[in-house]
Amino acid sequence: MPVLMIMVLLLLTVPAWAHKPSDSYLSLAVQNDHVEGQWDIALRDLDSAIGLDGDGNGQITWGEVRNKHKEISVYALSRLTLSADTETCSAEVLDQLIDDHTDGTYSVLHFRADCGQAIQRLHADYQLLFDIDAQHKGLLRLTQGEHTSTAIFSRETRLHAFSIAEQSRWDESRQFIHEGIWHIWLGFDHVLFLLALLLPAVLARKEGHWQAAGDFSSVLWNVVRIVTAFTVAHSLTLSLAALDVVHLPSRLVESTIAASVVLAGLGNLYPMMTSRRWMVAFGFGLIHGFGFAAVLTDLGLPHDSLLLSLVSFNVGVELGQLAIVAVFLPLTYLLRHTWSYPRLVLTGGSLTVIVIALVWFTERAFDLRLFPL
Repeated sequence: MPVLMIMVLLLLTVPAWAHKPSDSYLSLAVQNDHVEGQWDIALRDLDSAIGLDGDGNGQITWGEVRNKHKEISVYALSRLTLSADTETCSAEVLDQLIDDHTDGTYSVLHFRADCGQAIQRLHADYQLLFDIDAQHKGLLRLTQGEHTSTAIFSRETRLHAFSIAEQSRWDESRQFIHEGIWHIWLGFDHVLFLLALLLPAVLARKEGHWQAAGDFSSVLWNVVRIVTAFTVAHSLTLSLAALDVVHLPSRLVESTIAASVVLAGLGNLYPMMTSRRWMVAFGFGLIHGFGFAAVLTDLGLPHDSLLLSLVSFNVGVELGQLAIVAVFLPLTYLLRHTWSYPRLVLTGGSLTVIVIALVWFTERAFDLRLFPL
């Protein structure tokens, strides 16, 4: 069965994605002929790249980080090239500090890049960690006077150019819409939660047994209620978290998201709320919103840029969800009458979801790595 094959493939490929992908936070302030910068890079990522844990005890101390300051500076600056038009800017790290973000401790590099001329167009070529983590993202905040713009570096988009005199809000919005789409597609815990809710959507529970649902319009309406409830809920907490109104530890959020996927799969095997699954979607969507917010919370954007980034990212997430529904729902609707759908697809798919999510929960809750990748 095509649906079951997809779920099995996910089981074989997703354990390596159980943890939040790494991010770094790059702030650049353009000052006529030079750029003042701050770059926050996770200690765990620097440890993977150049080795910080000198005694190998699994704990990175301030002394170990301090002993590696020169290596950190060389490593970081070798992976970021700033240029004004065609002139490469000469960068130098001024000092290094330590700061805590929602997902751990970061090294904070303050640096200055001298460009030798008034900056009219700034080019940023970002190469950090892509050779180690293909899903690494660099979140950029660029300021010039009172104006702030944002961008995201990824393995596919390593180069950004900014016109200092005239910057497009549409380019910012388009970038975050794109990132929102890919965040939902590559955020397998969110995808599996959504699929777990959609698996029984083409069935109806009667006298203790699953039966094929009726016309497509009723099935579609049921799915619309589920997806809308999930959307409203995660949009609410995404906004609250990104605006720093509510703050929860990253480890707690990621563990609870994994637990919600487990419970969604169990709900298919032991159905208790077959007619009000939208309520389940809403309740757990509140938790998933905090997971989406992890991409934006630590960037520290001003409220005008944060609002644009927040709305655009959320639009991208919804477009990504709709694309999943558009592919998944017609296929399952066509298969709903077959004898194998409730037995193999629903049961087998739900068991697959549960197993994957249990691995995630164990890794996140107990800070373990069950798989080497």
